[in-house]
Parts: sequence; structure tokens; C-alpha cells
Amino acid sequence: MKPRGLLAAVIVLAALGGALYWSNRKQKAEAAKPATDTTTTTKILSIPEDQIKEVTLKKTGAETTVLRKGDDGKWQLAEPKPLRADQDTAKSLVASLATLNADKVVEDKAADLSPYGLNAPTLDVTVLKKDGKSQDFLVGDDTPTGGGTYAKLAGDPHVYTIASYVKTSLDKTPNDLRDKRLLTFDQDKLTRVDLQPAKGETIEFGKNNQNDWQILKPKPLRADGSQVEELIRKLKDAKMDATISDEDAKKAAAAFASGVKVAVAGVTDASGAQQLDVRKDKDKNYYVKSSAVDGIYKVTADLGDGLDKKVDDFRNKKLFDFGWTDPNKVEAGKATFEKSGDKWMSGAKQMDAPSVQNVVDKLRELTAAKFLDSSGGGAPVLDITVSSNSGKRVEKVSITKQGDTYFAKRENEPSIYQLDSKAVEDLQKAANEVKEFQPPKKK
Repeated sequence: MKPRGLLAAVIVLAALGGALYWSNRKQKAEAAKPATDTTTTTKILSIPEDQIKEVTLKKTGAETTVLRKGDDGKWQLAEPKPLRADQDTAKSLVASLATLNADKVVEDKAADLSPYGLNAPTLDVTVLKKDGKSQDFLVGDDTPTGGGTYAKLAGDPHVYTIASYVKTSLDKTPNDLRDKRLLTFDQDKLTRVDLQPAKGETIEFGKNNQNDWQILKPKPLRADGSQVEELIRKLKDAKMDATISDEDAKKAAAAFASGVKVAVAGVTDASGAQQLDVRKDKDKNYYVKSSAVDGIYKVTADLGDGLDKKVDDFRNKKLFDFGWTDPNKVEAGKATFEKSGDKWMSGAKQMDAPSVQNVVDKLRELTAAKFLDSSGGGAPVLDITVSSNSGKRVEKVSITKQGDTYFAKRENEPSIYQLDSKAVEDLQKAANEVKEFQPPKKK
């Protein structure tokens, strides 16, 4: 190669190297910059939720729906007829309108709305504010590619697209918005629950001073709180099918009229009392009539079976109420164990905690195999006193034995609990095996 050609090649190579250096340096500098979000959001509506007083939904080929906020702050259906609204569904619709964003602007000044279906909108939503001013939001055709819908504000030349889920959140019928609960009680403010089964005595539940459910009728008895709460849950979850035809409604009414009574359930809260009458046809289909709403409705077997109960189904089968909270003091026969911090003491002696805990566990497990009203008796076996809840709850139980059967009676209760023999014998064994605490031997 000639010297002049070699020199030219060296110059070109150096230039390329310099360009590459500055290119890499620029890329690194750009990479070091924080990312910039190029997405823009176009707001169509922005109204504080608490300023929305009424929402009117006009849908092609359907009745006009008017959702109105009452003086109590709750949403009600005003049209097509006055009905209670489902508060969650109503609030969700209002929230969608309060902050309504577009995916994009299609036209700034649309002269012809027909290509977007906005000359005759499928849905016309009017939002009335507390100040008396209103805004009209129009929803047209879906976009050709799907996933979006054309929309605009009345009086605004802009045409937008909104996401399909936004349209879905606004496109509601009266049946979508109405409260479908058959009983409308406030669970947190319940004071009474009663159940009148077709067979058996009327059962009434109320709260005691410790806010626990108790059986008040047919006579005062300890209740299994979980069973009472399950009954309340079934009543709270009982809902109508608001989509049934008039013909099906007539069939339901006829089936209820000729059906066999299953039970009548009642609830009382701060607003008053409500009842649910449940009946069953020959094919074991359940129908209900509620004092809170008009009409007769078919319901699930889960509700019907849940109300077909007797008193014993709701009784507390556990002999002691201290549950999973360890007691403060246990007196079993001549032995007394008292909690001091994390130690179990018997007088001045520290006792072996696991062996005392074993006695507590056996007491916790004592469960009625059967309830008896007046029989039982027999020779005394063991008197037990358990103090819990910082001494606020004191439970005294006497255990007796007749033949091979053990019975127990709680202080100030008429009922007799028939106990499993093995459970009592395991308790006696655990009590006999309690020992003093032995400090670890030094190595």
C-alpha cells in the first residue's frame, strides 16, 4: 500500500472510532436519564362524588332509570318505580362518572356524528349535581377493532373513545341497580333473632352482657355463637332473582301458597323487625315471602335447610366457655392452679406448665354427647371451677357418674350434659399427672 493511501485509511479509522465513542457516550447519557411517561389522559368528566345528586340512564328500547341520593346519603331508585338500590352497585356507577377518562380523542370538531353512532346514542347518561347544573354523556357504537366505544359530552364537539369496561360500568338496568336482599337488616345492629320452625318450639336469640349470642326462648340456654352467626349469614345472603318473568312469578306465588311451612325467621335491628316465611313444595323447592319486599321468590335449598333447625342445633355443646383463651385459675377437686405471669402456681409451688396445660386442654375439649333436661345424677366425681377473662368469667361444673355414664351440670343451669366417658377419664388422668416444676439440670 502507498504511504498516502495508508494515511487516508488511518484517518478514516480514527474518525469512525471517534464517532463510535460519542455514540456510546450519548446512549449511556440517555439511559441515565429518568424515563419519561408519554401517556396522556384526557378527562371527559371530573365531578366530586359527593356533589352528584342524581343519575339518569336513558337506553334505547328500555325504560328510563333514575338513581337518586336520599337525605340519608343512600341511593334509591326513583324510576321506573321507587325501589331500594344496591348501595355497592350504585356507588360504583357514580364513581365511574365522577372521574371519566377517554382512551383518545377521535375528532376535535365532529360535523357528522352518525359514523360513531352518536346521532342516536345507545346510552344517554345525565348527571345532576347539587348546584342544579347537569351534564349529559352520550355513548355510541363500539369501535371496529373492539375494546372501545365512541362517546362524547352533549354540547361538546369532541368525539372520544372510552374503554369497554367503562361502558359496562355505566350500562345498568333497574334490576342491576336494585337491592336484591330479601331482608335488609344491619348485621352490626341486630338485637334479636328468632326462628319458628314448623316442627318444634320457637327459638329466640339475644346478646348477653359480654356481647355473645344466647338462647332466650324456649328457655335461657347457652348458644353456640358460630351456629347463630351462620343462621344470620344465611338470612343476610338471602336474595331474590329480579330477572324472573311475570309467568314465573305467578308460579312461585302458587307454589308458596300450596307449600308446606318450613320456618319463619325474624330479625330485629335499630330500624325495626323483619320476617321471612319459608315454604317447600313436594319436589323440595323452597319459596319465600319477605316482609321487607313485595313478591314471592324461589330460593336455594341452602337457605331452606339452614332454617329447618331445632333448639339443640344451636346449643353450645362445650362444657366451658373460656374457649381458646387460657384461664387464670383452675380448681379441680382439691387441686388449685393459678396463673402468675407465664408460670402456673399451686400455692407457693411452681408447677410444671406443660402438665397443667394438658389439664386446661382436656377441660376445653369436654363436649356434650347429649343434652338431658332432668335425668343424670349419680355419685359425685369431680367439682371444677374455671376463672377466665381476668376473673370476670367464673364457671363452676359438677361431674357425676351413674353406671358407666358421666354427667355434668353447670352452676345455675337446669340442663344436664351427658359426657363422653373417655374424655372424663382422660381429664382425671391429666389432673393426676400434674407435677411440680423442675429446673433444668446444670451440665
